[in-house]
Amino acid sequence: MDKDAVLARAKTYIAKEKDPSFRGEVEKLIASEDWDELADRFYQNLEFGTGGLRGVIGGGYNRMNTLVVKSATQGLAAYLLNAFPDKAAEGTLKAAVAFDSRRYSAQFAEAAALILAANGIRAYLFSALRPTPELSFAIRTLGCDTGIVVTASHNPAQYNGYKAYWNDGSQVIPPHDEGIIREVNAVTDIKEIERETALAKGLLKIIDKEIDEPYQDMVRRRLFRPQLIKEKAGEVKIVYTPLHGTGAFHVEAVLGSLGLKVITVPEQREGDGEFPTVSFPNPEEAPALKLALELGKKTGADVVMATDPDADRLGIAVPDREGDFALVTGNQLGTLLADYIFLSRKETGTMPEKAAMVNSIVTTGMQKLLAQSYGAECVECLTGFKWIADVWRKSEAAGSPVVVYGTEESYGYLVENEVRDKDGVSAAALTAEMTLYWRSKGKSLLDRLDELYHITGYWQEMGISKYFKGPQGPAIMKGIMENYRKSPPPVLGGIEVEKVRDVLDSVWKYPANPSRVEAVENLPKSDVLQFYLKDGTVVSARPSGTEPKIKFYASCRAEVGPGGLGAAKEEAAEKLAAIKRDIAKAIGD
Repeated sequence: MDKDAVLARAKTYIAKEKDPSFRGEVEKLIASEDWDELADRFYQNLEFGTGGLRGVIGGGYNRMNTLVVKSATQGLAAYLLNAFPDKAAEGTLKAAVAFDSRRYSAQFAEAAALILAANGIRAYLFSALRPTPELSFAIRTLGCDTGIVVTASHNPAQYNGYKAYWNDGSQVIPPHDEGIIREVNAVTDIKEIERETALAKGLLKIIDKEIDEPYQDMVRRRLFRPQLIKEKAGEVKIVYTPLHGTGAFHVEAVLGSLGLKVITVPEQREGDGEFPTVSFPNPEEAPALKLALELGKKTGADVVMATDPDADRLGIAVPDREGDFALVTGNQLGTLLADYIFLSRKETGTMPEKAAMVNSIVTTGMQKLLAQSYGAECVECLTGFKWIADVWRKSEAAGSPVVVYGTEESYGYLVENEVRDKDGVSAAALTAEMTLYWRSKGKSLLDRLDELYHITGYWQEMGISKYFKGPQGPAIMKGIMENYRKSPPPVLGGIEVEKVRDVLDSVWKYPANPSRVEAVENLPKSDVLQFYLKDGTVVSARPSGTEPKIKFYASCRAEVGPGGLGAAKEEAAEKLAAIKRDIAKAIGD
């Protein structure tokens, strides 16, 4: 894009943006003639994708700011009015809006709520920061038709984002996501209303405790052994960090009401969008847990817990046999929770005749074997909790199987059907109970995990993310996926690739026999490739839906033989290291 075109778009933005800070940023860039920065802010519109919006905060069409949020919400409102014409005519459309602790989250959330109100949609706006799972709960509790949460999850401080939800409390999926995107891209005029007017007309309602209290009650009801907690709660000490996000309010309240000892990392307890003590507020990253682990060692904690800024993810660490803390991966905790839920339902007589759990296609294969050991089914779906929610919803409509749990490798867990998104708060409560249960049996979580490995074999996973930033990034990513699709590697890590699942084209391909192609239609189309290796290892590749990167996942199994777990772990690690080298070579890393 040449300078004149960039300047023209920048001036159009300045004329429309009412927030002086964002408008001022662009004006300063024009005055200083910083054409590189201006080009990056205006060469495209920040894309409203299937997951909503996510981007760097700042002025410009390719940034997260008030104007972009308003435009996106106008498109969502237009789609809603068309989707529910009777409700639109009656004036009974409703929406819930929540936000996390990030910079501008409160302003963006109010701006979105007021756009909804201006379009005749009653907006229920939380009075202060709240977790994403509570937004899902609010949609279902209030009978809303849509919902919005302003968050960029665990991204660095310079990011913010916006996720759209449907009336079942889950993030939008086809055809709604595609319809919303079309309306967002077609927006030319934005309807607006003043806050005071919206409140006076009943089009804006501020909510908090009327949702907070039922949500906390629901989390407590989802526990299996209240009597055990009542008798032995004092035996488990928990160190917790919300990583400057939304989690402390509910995690402290729920666990504290159960009599559990919760010590919150003081430096990270309050919401702070600058995330001053961490580079990445991500419970998947060991550095983010540094302060919590230090406090855990100092206090002799039985478990360290961390939720991300919008409290939909949970990461934990537990004492190991050497006196240090071991980080538990999302795959491992997801498996431990699956085991505990199935075991508890068996023991309490609440196991459905046909029970199922749901996980994503890039989650550990260990969970399928575990579910089968309990006589249950493990249903796979695309990556993203909206797809887990979709399977859950369809199973309810069909009546069988009965889904009792959903999880994905990226530290997401859902243990209740009152919410249709991953829930770090309820996962924290159930993890606390699970820790107490195994302690009452003389075992740690690591002990139980080792027992499960002897049932399913030892499993180890690996993730690789390769970023492609800038205007050329999307084309480079597309080229990499096309190369893999056209010429799938016959070998990865020295192991033969038996077959490839191309989820976008809904086919199986066989590298050893390129002319052999078989249809497979059990998943919605998505730009995902999965390489099934001869030893049972699965390697997956998919472009991220929210960031300029391709993510690779590998899930590797090794038999636990005469050499024990130690030998199995070495075997799996060697396989994964070889696979990682091959992927790095292929993507030029």
